[in-house]
Amino acid sequence: MSTPWSRRSFLRLSGSAALLAGASPVAAVSSAAPAFAAGDAYDTLRLKWREMVLGSGFDPAAAPFDAKLALMGGQAAEHRATMAPVSGSLWPDLPLTVSASITLSYSRLATMAQAYAQPGTGLTGDTALLTEVVTGLDHVYHQAYNPAKSRFGNWWDFQIGSPQLLLDITTVLYDQLSADRIANHLAAVDAFVPDSSVAAYTGTSTGANRVDLCRSLALRGILGKNPAKIALARDALSPVFPFVTSGDGFYADGSFVQHTYLSYTGSYGAVLLGGLAGLFSLLSGSAWAVTDPHRQLVLDSVEASFAPFLFNGLMMDAVSGRATSRGNPRTNSYGFQGGDHGRGHGTMASIALLGTAASGTENQRWRGLVKGWMQRDYYSPVLTDTDLSVPALARLKAVRDDNSVTALAEPTAHRLFPSMDRAVHRRPGWAASISMASKRMGLYETGNGENLRGWHAGAGMLQWWGNTYANGQYTDAFWPTVDPYRLPGTTVSRKPLADAEGGAWGLPRPDVNWVGGATDGEYAALGQFLRGLSSTLYAKKSWFCLADSIVGLAGSVRSTDGTPVETVVENRNLGASGGQALTVNGAVQSTALGWSATLTGAKWAQIAGHGGYVFPGGATVRALREARTGSWHDINTGGTTDPITRRYLTLWFDHGVDPVNASCSYILMPGAGPAATAARAADTGWLTVLANDNDRQGIAVPSLGVTAVNFWFAGTLGGLTADKPACVLVREHGDGTATVCVSDPMRMQTGLTVTWNRPVASVLSKPATVTSTSTGSALTLTFGDLTGRAGATQRIEVALG
Repeated sequence: MSTPWSRRSFLRLSGSAALLAGASPVAAVSSAAPAFAAGDAYDTLRLKWREMVLGSGFDPAAAPFDAKLALMGGQAAEHRATMAPVSGSLWPDLPLTVSASITLSYSRLATMAQAYAQPGTGLTGDTALLTEVVTGLDHVYHQAYNPAKSRFGNWWDFQIGSPQLLLDITTVLYDQLSADRIANHLAAVDAFVPDSSVAAYTGTSTGANRVDLCRSLALRGILGKNPAKIALARDALSPVFPFVTSGDGFYADGSFVQHTYLSYTGSYGAVLLGGLAGLFSLLSGSAWAVTDPHRQLVLDSVEASFAPFLFNGLMMDAVSGRATSRGNPRTNSYGFQGGDHGRGHGTMASIALLGTAASGTENQRWRGLVKGWMQRDYYSPVLTDTDLSVPALARLKAVRDDNSVTALAEPTAHRLFPSMDRAVHRRPGWAASISMASKRMGLYETGNGENLRGWHAGAGMLQWWGNTYANGQYTDAFWPTVDPYRLPGTTVSRKPLADAEGGAWGLPRPDVNWVGGATDGEYAALGQFLRGLSSTLYAKKSWFCLADSIVGLAGSVRSTDGTPVETVVENRNLGASGGQALTVNGAVQSTALGWSATLTGAKWAQIAGHGGYVFPGGATVRALREARTGSWHDINTGGTTDPITRRYLTLWFDHGVDPVNASCSYILMPGAGPAATAARAADTGWLTVLANDNDRQGIAVPSLGVTAVNFWFAGTLGGLTADKPACVLVREHGDGTATVCVSDPMRMQTGLTVTWNRPVASVLSKPATVTSTSTGSALTLTFGDLTGRAGATQRIEVALG
């Protein structure tokens, strides 16, 4: 069985996983409904959860709810028309011998149940539809999901996907279900999600998965009036909260890791955030409220972990793992859209919900963040996203319409996440992300037939977006149509790779330690010792993130694969019909598809409507304008085979076959027009590349007061000396002070000495890791053991002599 949705997409489409708003419409009460005493604490929580699943405070006849509810009704009508209970299936295309089909069967039943319970669906209160839902529930119970059955296929379907949907349906239709049916549903959940599923914080019971398991346990306890189950669910959340230093969870630097070796803030992290938001809100004010003081770390993660990767409503691909391969275009009005904007919208809705369980100050600020993202998402307006549930739409619309909330602007800052080998650089008018890989972090993740060709995403992929342009750069069918060997920013061997090369679940990890950087919070020096996937490729990569640009270096590029090696300056998605001009050294190049050229002596290039590229000292650069056709099925076995064509404009350095110590350098200037790009190229003193080889990579930019060096080995460069491998960023501020930032990206130095050959009068501030200093004709800093610092930047402020 093939389906275009991922396991988590089942829940998102059903609207039951988003958990993003309050009160439901009133449904008729069945005479078979069990009676409970008024004021029962369990009934209170059950009704509260029902509100969160169905939404409240919205006008079903007004936009965007009228369209969403009509879509839900249409989808439910299709499901009821095709439902055909027979032995082995409830729908002909979903054999119940496949675990994912059980989950998707419950997902369709959830849509039908919500169409019955929600107003404005065209099926509201339809007793025949209710009977069909109950029939379907009984059928799946007897055929596939009952205590007598054994788990098979994907564990997730039995322990998370199916029980979540089943419990939400039971909550929505509680008053229409007999006590025996409710007991059957709870017994099935007990069988597949036993207390032992959260007994140890290990395996599949960590991070987002642990939160999902707790959700099922909590709802089972509420529906079954079992206080021990609810308490267990609450207490089992606690291991999720504290910072970790390895494996799954949140790190002190803001990183979020899942599957041990993968940056996953935008996918698993977002699921975790939404799940905790729902549980925090549900249990608040009850006897089972989540009071663990470490819960504050989750609240802090909104700005420490999630906001840095949200830009104009999109969630950056750098932290979304396999989810980048889930983006089928809608073949009907309610097909799953996905993409970076879809992930961003869901995360924003979760943040808005979490605010209801936070302090008033936190809630107000987060609403300001969400309002800003909503206002700036011109490419995919949030309230037109029919993938969002009714509760999510209601909560986000309330934020948009709240005149007491001031929309907050995107920050100007650099955030480095060494625990997951990621960096985000934000400047006025644009933002960029850089994805790296090491022994600690996988090059990419494949699994469940997803993300089959993401091989080189961790080989230095540099993605960027403008404030008012190119926000669909990676949304618009980029991943199924881009040349996977030419991801922007990467240095790669053209050696052919098999789908899912290297193995599933983060197995492809390069055997390198030196990956990371140093930042003062505004500028940064980043470095990656690059080893190719299933390749002999070896290279040193550096990025220096500055005021209006990012300087990229690739040095000591070597390979013996017998194939060409390339450093990709840019690979811009021009859309289905784009013909944006490429100007090189002032001359406009051909816009004909299939055009290619070897640009000898190129000093600068500019892509109209996007940005500029400067090649210090001139370089030979290859260029190609092409149309590429692919399908989502090419990169995700659950995707549609429908062909998609997009146009690309690519710039790259060709290092040749089996290069030895090749190198290149360039300056990326997002948003720059031809005049600004040409002016930067003409200003030959703006940038000095101090070195670009196997030992050191460094630059100096006098106008910014910047000297930055990645010491791959001990050495001296640009007035800086390090006695061991290190990253050093110096910034003179022009007011008689300077900042020296140092890190140990290898995380192996038990001691490190860095000297800056510059007269320094005094040290104004320094971290505890600096065990001794000396000033005068030069500044010498001696650091103690940095092995436990996780590659964090050590920042020193000095007064110049």
